[in-house]
Amino acid sequence: MKFTGLTPEEVEESRQQYGANVLTQIPPDPLWKKIMEGFKDPMIMILLVAMAVQLILFFLKQAEWFEPVGILIAIMIANGVSSVSESRQEGKASALKAEEEARETAKVVRGGKLLEIPVGEVVTGDIVYLQAGDKIAADGEIVGGAVMVDQAALNGETEEAEKTELPDGESYNVKDLLNRYYAYRGTVVCGGEAYMKVKVVGDRTLFGELALEVQENTRETPLQVKLHDLANKISMFGYIGASAIVVGILAKSLLGGNVPDNFYGWVRLILDAVTVAVTIIVCAVPEGLPMLTSILLSFQSLRMAKDNVLVRKINGLETAGSLSLLYSDKTGTITEGRLSVTELATGDGKTFAAIADTSAAFAEELTIGLGVNNSAAVSDGNIIGGNSTDRAVMSYLFKAGLTDRVPELKNGVKAFRAFDSNKKSSSVTVARENGTFTYVKGAPERLLVRCGHYLSADDTVQPMPDQKIMQDYLDAQSARSMRLLAVARTEGESDEGELTLVCLLSIRDNVRKEAVSAIQEVRNAGIQVVMITGDRKETAVAIAKESGLVSSPDDVALTSAEVGAKTDDELKEVLPRLRVVSRALPADKSRLVRVAQELNRVVGMTGDGVNDSPALKKADVGFAMGSGTEVAKEAGDITILDDNFSSIEKAILYGRTMFKSIRKFLIFQLTVNVAAVLTCFIGPLLGENVVMTVIQLLLINLAMDTLAAIAFGSEPARPEYMREPPVPRSASIVSKDMLIQIVISALYITCLCLSILFFPPLRALFGDVDTTYLKSALFATFMMSITFNGFNARTEHLNPFHEIGRNRNFLLVMGSIFALQFVFVTFGGAALSVEPLSAASWLLCAFLSFLVIPIDVVRKLVTGKHA
Repeated sequence: MKFTGLTPEEVEESRQQYGANVLTQIPPDPLWKKIMEGFKDPMIMILLVAMAVQLILFFLKQAEWFEPVGILIAIMIANGVSSVSESRQEGKASALKAEEEARETAKVVRGGKLLEIPVGEVVTGDIVYLQAGDKIAADGEIVGGAVMVDQAALNGETEEAEKTELPDGESYNVKDLLNRYYAYRGTVVCGGEAYMKVKVVGDRTLFGELALEVQENTRETPLQVKLHDLANKISMFGYIGASAIVVGILAKSLLGGNVPDNFYGWVRLILDAVTVAVTIIVCAVPEGLPMLTSILLSFQSLRMAKDNVLVRKINGLETAGSLSLLYSDKTGTITEGRLSVTELATGDGKTFAAIADTSAAFAEELTIGLGVNNSAAVSDGNIIGGNSTDRAVMSYLFKAGLTDRVPELKNGVKAFRAFDSNKKSSSVTVARENGTFTYVKGAPERLLVRCGHYLSADDTVQPMPDQKIMQDYLDAQSARSMRLLAVARTEGESDEGELTLVCLLSIRDNVRKEAVSAIQEVRNAGIQVVMITGDRKETAVAIAKESGLVSSPDDVALTSAEVGAKTDDELKEVLPRLRVVSRALPADKSRLVRVAQELNRVVGMTGDGVNDSPALKKADVGFAMGSGTEVAKEAGDITILDDNFSSIEKAILYGRTMFKSIRKFLIFQLTVNVAAVLTCFIGPLLGENVVMTVIQLLLINLAMDTLAAIAFGSEPARPEYMREPPVPRSASIVSKDMLIQIVISALYITCLCLSILFFPPLRALFGDVDTTYLKSALFATFMMSITFNGFNARTEHLNPFHEIGRNRNFLLVMGSIFALQFVFVTFGGAALSVEPLSAASWLLCAFLSFLVIPIDVVRKLVTGKHA
């Protein structure tokens, strides 16, 4: 061994001077901090103010103790569910990461001995011994030997890079991943043996720099923006509504001649007016909304785990539903991520999809030329060892059932020459019954010019036809993004001289079959998909055409250099037509995300390598691949466990389902709130100071908020959501159509309830009863009306019962509300200011309440807003 390495003293000195080989990791926030951060949510802040006011009223003996307690419970459930869920998901991810790091070791030379140590103990100046299968522990220069390295973790591509000893007088650029003399942390050795002198460790490695970059703060999610806007509107509505109610009650008292005659009378009047105002405003706040979002995020996360989607950051799910632009990695996401042989061609231009279509003798020639001349091997049905090309051709033989012959044929091997980068080929000399032959496997441009004959599929040697046939075939396959491999043979033990062509193999990282349909689904959903790859432009465009990304002459494909040559404004102009970015660098990805966000697009990014991590972090939602690096997973919001584009489609569908459920809940809840506010505001102006008591309103609020959150949180994912355009980031969470629906339903419920008290013909239908009985009927009608309106809110279809069986929780909750309302009215007595209703009154209330459903059907028909 020509290297002695560092002494223990030098190791410690290096660690003190240059630091340890560990990556700085900002720990996740503890659970208590997540809960405290949750109180900054604008909806939670409104609830806190409402609770504080209720506490003041309680101490003034103007409210019951359970009123502020009820709001506190709603706050704690809403804040706690999401915080606990996110903390658990982070805990799972951290445990997986710690387990993986504990298994990582490196072989170093110290004091003249080869030692195996944990990766974290490697220091600057160490001599690391590299063998096939090793993950490189730090950045450093090759000082002996040569290796082939898979750098997909850094550049996302399957093509391996050669790393060899630096010749005297040569130099290189450390930032150029394709340089031949410098190896990088996180990359994997595929073949060969070498010694590397560590130059930098930890955060100063390229891997470490990228890992640090991903730990930036990200902008608000689209839902957070929309909820913040809604909270501001509710606050404004509350201020205006409270002022109007106080002024209205005071004006009614003054104009009606009920002017207080002393100071305490004025205090009492003002306090009563403020109490009614605060009660109504508390009803105007949808306490169940934060709870619903928490329940939805947690429930949907559990559902998605069954579809190979792990939601690591809970807000990533709702953001996925708002995507308008998705930057997707090519390798392993749109393509399979591994090389496969797609076609075999003989020297006369004939092509074969399978080896079985040729003769047995020809198959024997292939077995030697591809299987014996190969560094990969078959073990228990798995292809191991070798480089990606070796594994691809060995897999081709394995599928044809020919690999069982390889060990026997290898017994005749007289010489094996590994891949020579100068010759662009490898060769093997084999002794056979009819003589000794040398089989050469390598680059077609090097071997074809030496071929004077070719072997036909029936195993006869034929003169080589016009070279143009083969050249046209090569050009056609290259246009299809194929990587071509030639196999030839010659008699004797030398791999020089004239050759006989056995075949040409077309090898490619194939497009996933399911990715084509998934991409189409995502595009049908109005989401622009842009493929970003480190591959050359021609290959990238061919893959994009095959996958359906490029389908129009107006579609644009740019190289990294072309992207860099454009200003941000020029890039924004071309962005809507952009479909492919080739030869992409990490900086390109981050820039593309930033530019799209400046156009107010909601941006998604997929990736698996460290090179993808900054862009994954910067994007509104990052989809990290399950087979990717830990840094990428840490940067992403959602991990796609099966690396499949179709799973991204499912994540988008679940995100849209969640957003739809929130909107459905808001239609339901805001109808309740608007109807309650209008009923309690107009009632005193018509002569009845208390239409519904504070306790009745609180029961309505708690029942509708909590139970409805469960009902709408259980809505199933519907494929029809993927046929709608994405909701813009700046759009209000309450759309114009939603507002119309809320206003119409709320006005009907308000008019119906007030008519029970103030419209004589309707009052008469209840018989000769007192005001308490009528208020009981009003309370029952109000609760039944809003319950029936839940069927209107849950679907945009003309039929309000469309697919109702798919959400059994909804039926259970609505049935529970009907039952609770019967119990409240029948047994509430003086505590709820009610008295039992007759069967005829119940039927009348139910009929009048049910009319809210046909009224909404008419609205859908008139406006044409139905599915």
